[in-house]
Amino acid sequence: MIAIIMDGVAYGMLLFLSAVGLSVTLGLMRFINLAHGAFAMGGGYLAVVLVDAGLPFLLSLPIVFLAIGAAGIAIERAGIRHLYRRTALEQVLFSIGLALALGALANLVFGPQQQAIQIPSLLSGRVTVLGLEIARYRLFLIGMGAATAITLVCLFEYTLFGARIRAAVDNRRAAEGIGIQVERLFAVTFGLGAGLAGLGGALSVEMLGLDPAFALKYLTILLMVVAIGGAGSIAGSLQAALVLGTVDALFKYFLPEAGGFVIFGLLVAVLLVRPSGLRGRAA
Repeated sequence: MIAIIMDGVAYGMLLFLSAVGLSVTLGLMRFINLAHGAFAMGGGYLAVVLVDAGLPFLLSLPIVFLAIGAAGIAIERAGIRHLYRRTALEQVLFSIGLALALGALANLVFGPQQQAIQIPSLLSGRVTVLGLEIARYRLFLIGMGAATAITLVCLFEYTLFGARIRAAVDNRRAAEGIGIQVERLFAVTFGLGAGLAGLGGALSVEMLGLDPAFALKYLTILLMVVAIGGAGSIAGSLQAALVLGTVDALFKYFLPEAGGFVIFGLLVAVLLVRPSGLRGRAA
């Protein structure tokens, strides 16, 4: 039982790493980014290419984060920045079109087959913790998720950068009036969200697999994490991801035919009681 729960926690941390960037762009920047899964897919493919070229897996992770973050900034500057004040429908159509285009590009370049990645021996196999054998890679995912959550909470809650983001979202005109470079701030924030998605995608290859459908295959569960946790809440996204990951693991093991129904039922129940999510701000 404890081993199953640990697998669920590891899966939840993976969901958190992949979804927290979406929570940032949706909750703090008010942009409906349905292309978020495409950035995760891009991170996965880049990690596969780097590792196949001989780069160690652990060294590839910061490179993926920076490269996908830079790509996110470029896309934000080229097109997304024009949509911040447009309707939700326009944002949805643009971002879902971008996701489909990037998926088609991945299919053209890499083909439809599943990709594999070589995990270093340091993260392979199992380790005994308190008498339980736990996969080392699962423990690594848990550690990465915890470190990311702490870093993001400190960044957005206790730094000038986070204060500027909140000010720009709440009253853009006033923020610009006191000298905050809102467009540059939004570009960096969007790049941060894209980089986190890329990092989550790179870490997902070993556990979830990778193919050109990845961008849309896992978009629903990422949106569920944001909806249940509350858009813009780092702690809420972490809480929702851990709950979904653990519930999914338990029901897949004990009652696999009801697993999908349970997590969607959980989404409905939470939103009926808390429409803005567990930790989201009321509109």
